[in-house]
Amino acid sequence: MNTPSLPPYTAPAGTGIGHVHLQVTDLDRALQFYNGLLGFEVMMNVGTAAFLSAGGYHHHIGLNTWHSRGGRPAQREGAAGLYHAAILYKERAELAAIVKRLLQAGYPLRGASDHGVSEAIYLDDPDGNGLELYWDRPREEWPTDAQGNLTMYTHPLDMPGLLRLAE
Repeated sequence: MNTPSLPPYTAPAGTGIGHVHLQVTDLDRALQFYNGLLGFEVMMNVGTAAFLSAGGYHHHIGLNTWHSRGGRPAQREGAAGLYHAAILYKERAELAAIVKRLLQAGYPLRGASDHGVSEAIYLDDPDGNGLELYWDRPREEWPTDAQGNLTMYTHPLDMPGLLRLAE
């Protein structure tokens, strides 16, 4: 990529990613997953696209079949694309509740990790789009080295401890 010489720039604090919009092969099946299983509220459904939310926001997740209806699932290897979208839960108990729901439904998980800054569950939606469901620990609990630099890691998640919060 040929870019002109630009001065350094830092994104403003508070900047975030507002929503993800995914191509799916079957809108009804995707809605069964995102609405029926994960519990996102359908804000609008136009037949070829749907917009889902948590808490009444216009949409956190967009789903469409505009160029993908009946197509192939997302490719995990050998192609560029989204590795995963991440869904942030405010509290550890909220993450525990959705993990318990997924396990009760027999939905397959790809992994579960403790990253020091967060605890995360990994799975694929019905079209093979990767998802991370996670909660962030309070910032003061994030692991740092002697110089105060962040030192994230990947350790096994204490799944029994997490699930106790959902009882």
